[in-house]
Amino acid sequence: MRRVIILGSTGSIGVQALDVIRANPELFEVVGLVAGTNRETLDAQAAEFGVADTGLGAREAEQLIHDVEADVVLNGITGSVGLGPTLAALEAGRTLALANKESLIVGGDLVKRAAAPGQIVPVDSEHSAIAQALRSGTAEEVARLVLTASGGPFRGRSRAEMATVTPREALAHPTWDMGLVVTTNSATLINKGLEVIEAHLLFDVPYSDIAVTVHPQSIVHSMVEFVDGSTIAQASPPDMRLPIALGLHWPARVPGVGMPLDWTTAQSWTFAPLDEEAFPAVALAKRVGRAGGSYPAVFNAANEQAVAAFHAGRIGFLDIVDTVARVVDLHEMPSEEVTVESLAESELWARATADRLIAG
Repeated sequence: MRRVIILGSTGSIGVQALDVIRANPELFEVVGLVAGTNRETLDAQAAEFGVADTGLGAREAEQLIHDVEADVVLNGITGSVGLGPTLAALEAGRTLALANKESLIVGGDLVKRAAAPGQIVPVDSEHSAIAQALRSGTAEEVARLVLTASGGPFRGRSRAEMATVTPREALAHPTWDMGLVVTTNSATLINKGLEVIEAHLLFDVPYSDIAVTVHPQSIVHSMVEFVDGSTIAQASPPDMRLPIALGLHWPARVPGVGMPLDWTTAQSWTFAPLDEEAFPAVALAKRVGRAGGSYPAVFNAANEQAVAAFHAGRIGFLDIVDTVARVVDLHEMPSEEVTVESLAESELWARATADRLIAG
């Protein structure tokens, strides 16, 4: 029986995690729940699962992690506000099932230094797929990682054809049901850029050996290519409950958590190279990742401001990544060692700079 704390319990990841736990009461016990602002839903979840310890916001999450005995902390918070709870979970010695990619990306070496070997288990479908595929060989046998991308709602469009797209169109993701920020990031492919940085940090593979391929069906969730020319892929219908269950019960699988592929029906899977002219976010993310330090924090914070401005009708769709690139170009890394406090200052600078550029 694993005792689980869920951060972001009222969001998409948290709700699906509770689905997994509800179906497997012999495997999991919920001992803590934290939400952003939705107290009514949080209280209903706590009542259903018999949870005494709950909280609202990242600060209360950090305190709850230290106060409540748990085996696993699922961090399903959205945004860099998840960094504090990620560090708290690692410092408390909990297994961290990480769906909050921003905390690893922003925290970088801070998070890696705090983590014991194997303490972080990825929950993003792409990184869960890579973690599964990596069981097929040793680290020395890995040639490269291949992240798959659905391509979002604007797959196949040129840059010019995306100039007038609307927020409603950007939220019409063809495969996944996600929140506003993540869905928009998937449309710009900022999300895939963040995942490239995350893959580098999780698996210690150089950026030059991390590739992205466009796979509209979202059946193959990512692949590992080995030195002998073999490629191992993880394939399943697009259902986040599978990687969530693996994150909660790693390295063991949870029986029946997802439906397998139906091999009795004809189906076609396609793969295509990424159009980096139309979608420059991945190349920008690699540049940011190589720079390291506070650059990923600036990249992420500027994007959050630009996404908010796009949905408020203040900038166009293409201006999102263009604004992020301009903020990155203006950033100068602080000379002192990176700390949680210095990262927060860099984020504040990035948000203010993005707002100033957006305002014109």
